[in-house]
Parts: sequence; C-alpha cells; structure tokens
Amino acid sequence: MTTPLFPKLAHYLADAANDFEQISLQRKALLRQIADGVIDALDKTGHAALIYVCTHNSRRSHMGQLWAAAAAAYYNIPGVATYSGGTAITAFNPNAIQALADAGFKITGPEVSPNPHYSVAYSAEEAPVEAFSKRYMDPPNPADHFIAVMTCAHADDNCPFVAGASLRVATPYEDPKEADGKPNQAQVYSQRCKEIATEVLYTFSLVAEKVANG
Repeated sequence: MTTPLFPKLAHYLADAANDFEQISLQRKALLRQIADGVIDALDKTGHAALIYVCTHNSRRSHMGQLWAAAAAAYYNIPGVATYSGGTAITAFNPNAIQALADAGFKITGPEVSPNPHYSVAYSAEEAPVEAFSKRYMDPPNPADHFIAVMTCAHADDNCPFVAGASLRVATPYEDPKEADGKPNQAQVYSQRCKEIATEVLYTFSLVAEKVANG
C-alpha cells in the first residue's frame, strides 16, 4: 500500500526527480553504492537502516535522514529506517528546519532545551520522526547492521571507521552554515536542501527499480 506524502512534499520530490541528469557520474557511482547496500539488506533481512552522519548533527545529516524517509515512502519501499547522528552534540539548526518546512515537511516543537526535540512529519499516515542532535552511536540509532552515509568532509576525515556499520559511503555536501546571517542565507539553505533531496531520491529510485524488477 502506497504511503501518501503531504502534497507539497510529493510535488517537491517529483520536481527533484527531474534533476537526476544533473548529478555527476562520480556522485551517481557513490549513490549506487548506498542503493546496493539497501537492496542487499532488504534481500537478506527485509530491513535496511541508514544513519546519515555529519560532525554536529545539525544540518546536512538531518536533511539526509528526513529525505531518505520521505524518498522510501515516495517509492513505496517498505522496511527502510532512517537515522542521523554526529561526532558531537549541538542542536537541529533553525535555518535547516526552515528549509525543510519550506519543502513540505510539517515540523512542530520545540521543547525548551539547549538541544530541542522536534516532531517532523512527511505523511499523515506515518509516525513523525523525532529530530534532535545526537552522536551517531547514541539511541535511538542502531548499534550495528546499518549503512553509514557521511554527509560532511570533516566527519568523513575523522571517522574513517564507523563501528557497527555494514557499509560506509561518503557523499559530502558543502556546509550551508557558511551563509548564516548573510543576505543569501535562505537561498543557500534552500539549494542545499534540494541538492540532498535530489541525490537521496536518486538513490532510492535505484532501490525501487531493483524491487520492481525482482
């Protein structure tokens, strides 16, 4: 049974699918590694877990996790669980939250704390994701049998080995933090959000193709 995404979010992803040809061959090769890891896990266990990792778990890793959850639902791929984490704990950045909300996620919260917990929904029929900053090895993230997707160069350089990961793939993105407080802040966050959405959606399109063809 297909999980209906919120209409704005579904439209955003349909538009992102039109940009697949803009992804470089080098990036597509890396994204295919992730897709192959998901396919292998689904074939063996019926379940695939991905942890998107950046240093502070504040921007790019959250985008990766949330777009992966939405992409799996968009292509009706069951058994996929998505997570995010960092090598240090900070907070889910408000500018990243705004970019995701503009794309169509429904985000509520936060509780009052230095590291607020937000509720992020992509469908009225699925439980929302609890989004907050954490280390990649902290609960509720799985301790083993997961795919680690490194979304920043710093985390990639400083975590050459991710304990418990069955597969580790680096797909670093430029940090939108560089635009914080500048006139182009919203534009940069919007661009990074769309870039991550497009590449994650491409990854799951490969999974969907394999699932459809058996």
